[in-house]
Amino acid sequence: MFENMFTTVRPETVRAATTATYVAFIGSGFAFASWASRIPQVRDQLGLDPAALGMVLLAIAAGSLLALPLSGPVVTRIGSSRTVMAMALLLGVGLITAALGSLAGVVPVVIGLFLLGFANGAWDVGMNVQGTVVERRLGRSIMSRFHAGFSLGTVAGALLGAGMVALRVPVAAHLTGVAALVVAAVVWQAGRFVADHDETEPGAGESAPKVSALTAWKEPRTLLIGVFVLAFAFTEGVGNDWISIAAIDGHHVSPALGTLAFAGFLTAMTIGRWYGPALLDRHGRTAVVRILAVIGTAGVALFVFAPHPVLAYAGALLWGLGASLGFPVGMSAGGDDPSRAAARVSVIASIGYCAFLAGPPVIGFLGDRITVLRALITVAALLGLAALIAGAVRPPVDQRK
Repeated sequence: MFENMFTTVRPETVRAATTATYVAFIGSGFAFASWASRIPQVRDQLGLDPAALGMVLLAIAAGSLLALPLSGPVVTRIGSSRTVMAMALLLGVGLITAALGSLAGVVPVVIGLFLLGFANGAWDVGMNVQGTVVERRLGRSIMSRFHAGFSLGTVAGALLGAGMVALRVPVAAHLTGVAALVVAAVVWQAGRFVADHDETEPGAGESAPKVSALTAWKEPRTLLIGVFVLAFAFTEGVGNDWISIAAIDGHHVSPALGTLAFAGFLTAMTIGRWYGPALLDRHGRTAVVRILAVIGTAGVALFVFAPHPVLAYAGALLWGLGASLGFPVGMSAGGDDPSRAAARVSVIASIGYCAFLAGPPVIGFLGDRITVLRALITVAALLGLAALIAGAVRPPVDQRK
């Protein structure tokens, strides 16, 4: 799947960059989940009702949506290493501002969350670009494992957050400590990234064709990959937000068992991301993600229409497995041409992240009319679309074009 295009970087340097990329993904997940784990305490300290809390949390989405389309030109100009280092510092500032703001009022929290969202959006593009570079240098698929690292980071952040709540550690102290840890680790490791491209790779010289973010928005393949990623992002985001509620309200299980369905979904998705590279290298991107889309569709249908909760849990597992590789494979496809990777990954991520914003309100709106459980069938419809357009992620025969 990959050509051996790099001759100037030693294997140990590539291994160091691989470890550094894992740290960037894990750190991003850890920081975000640490904040999320303390939302109830921030809500209580500020006395926010659900509507007000929703508006406050919208600051994260606003920051990310602004950063994603801007990050392509930034990464192209200064590289993924400097981008991730700068955004790690900005995320630390945002996280600390939000944490301390919880003691002062809503305005500093909103400012902090906007900075956090902006930093997270640009950081996401930068680390995904570096992930595509590492893939090419290693000559094998590994992007999905980086995304599995993000998942592990979220689990670690959530568990630490639960412990901090149990120990009654103040929000400000907890999140300030997390910010310091993440900034130190990620800035140090991002300095070990390898160059996004060099003079030895095809199309990397001075005459290499450059692509602006605006140009990337006009490329049919890039837009199609964006829609593909949107479908899988919707699948993942809806699972994260609604599986527990649908299990409790639709299949009438206890809250603890509803959480178990969510845990099964996450576990299956993480396993799929960890073991997916071997399948991708052996069978190719298109075949694997198309089969996973079918598996995910079957899982969603089983979860929605299962006559017994045990079968619904099986559906949640299939759903998680089916959702596992679509997003990382889309990022890999965006980075096939190193000289154009930053702009294309930025566009694909911008389209894909719309699903994380649209998922909760779409399911909520439909849930009011046909129940949340039945509303989940929209996930199956989008996975069907993803299966149809999966050919877009196939690597170009000539990556210089």
